[in-house]
Amino acid sequence: MLDYKYSTILKVALPLMVSSFIQSIVFLTDAAFLGRYDTLSYDASGNAGLIYVTVFLALSGMGDGSQILIARRIGQKRLDTIGRIFGTSIITHFLLALLLFAFIQYVMPSLLYHYSKHKDLANAQISFLSYRSYALFFAMITLSIQAFLFASGKTSIVLISALITASSNVLLDYLLIFGNGPFPEMGLEGAAIANTIADGLGMLFLIVFISFSKLKKEYNLFDHFSFNLSSFKELIKIGSPILFQGFIALATWTIFFTWIEQIGKFELTVSQNIRAIYFLAFVPIWGFSATTKTYISQYIGSGDFGALKIIQKRIQLLTVVFLFIIFHGAIFYPETLISIVNPDATYQHVSGEILRYVSLSIYIYGFFTVYFQTINGSGNTNVTFIIEVICVVIYVIFAYLLIKVWKLDIFWIWSVEYIYFINMGVLSLIYLRFFDWKRKVV
Repeated sequence: MLDYKYSTILKVALPLMVSSFIQSIVFLTDAAFLGRYDTLSYDASGNAGLIYVTVFLALSGMGDGSQILIARRIGQKRLDTIGRIFGTSIITHFLLALLLFAFIQYVMPSLLYHYSKHKDLANAQISFLSYRSYALFFAMITLSIQAFLFASGKTSIVLISALITASSNVLLDYLLIFGNGPFPEMGLEGAAIANTIADGLGMLFLIVFISFSKLKKEYNLFDHFSFNLSSFKELIKIGSPILFQGFIALATWTIFFTWIEQIGKFELTVSQNIRAIYFLAFVPIWGFSATTKTYISQYIGSGDFGALKIIQKRIQLLTVVFLFIIFHGAIFYPETLISIVNPDATYQHVSGEILRYVSLSIYIYGFFTVYFQTINGSGNTNVTFIIEVICVVIYVIFAYLLIKVWKLDIFWIWSVEYIYFINMGVLSLIYLRFFDWKRKVV
């Protein structure tokens, strides 16, 4: 079981952060190339990318559920059950990926036509998603293997996989978007194909690694590999609330950007600039979020409840420190950051002002998310789902008022970020303070 020295926490979290950074490079690379290709492709990739990430997070909810279950069994030293959880996770991910793929291919086009004010933007998004959605079948394998590696603390392997994904995406974006070398110029569709192939290469590395790794023998991973009904019920019970959390959180952001698109293309491009840079902030947040779930689940499984507060405080401190290291540019030189993804000076000043304004909300999120992920790691994922629903409802109400009723400037519209993150933190603290969350049986 993992100890909670700062060095060990960092040993687990740093590969996850670098992995998140490399994944963020995928988003930044797409934005940087398409921002230099044309504005329509840039805006379409931003909106369509949000839709893809929304369904991807729904899929990854089951991966988080698998991670929590495997980490708990490691804490309980019930290693004979891990293979069954792993096998069940892969099959469950496949069924869910099939459902989400059908949704993107057959339902999403009509929704985009209905809600988009600009039909050229809707057509471009549909074209992007028609290629990008195939990556869900790569993600189903990747997420299952990552869940096992996260739970066991072997996070450096995920870093290598992310490096393969990001580096191949940069090369393929360069070749396919602009038509360099023997490849035709494909623009937006080229970016979608590049993303999908890159995801497939990252998945292949994980399959090869897990097939020849000593971990396979250490955890009897394939000796007990099977679809197990009991494991399936556990996975659905723990993972489905996280699935819906991720889906409604990103779906709400998609609605937010749809409403901004209805204001005008200038406001949409400005907001897409901020969205692209946001992924830098998510680097330490995602890394320490996954670390929190693993630590909390392992220590509850071992019955060492006294260590939980120490773990929380140490992860919070590290999260804020690394947030400042990675995201300080949002405060001190926001326009320079914006220029990375969009070189057009028309958008840089307004985008930079908004980025500086909302940057504090990211620090609030980084600090409070440790409490939120503590609840997830304890197995009380139905509670985090309820918290998510409450926060999302409040977010949507305020976004509607700011955009549709009060018709405020785009600068003030982004105030909704503070509303969402503060509510999430306060509700998480209330639950941890007043309810018995440590005794959850998983």
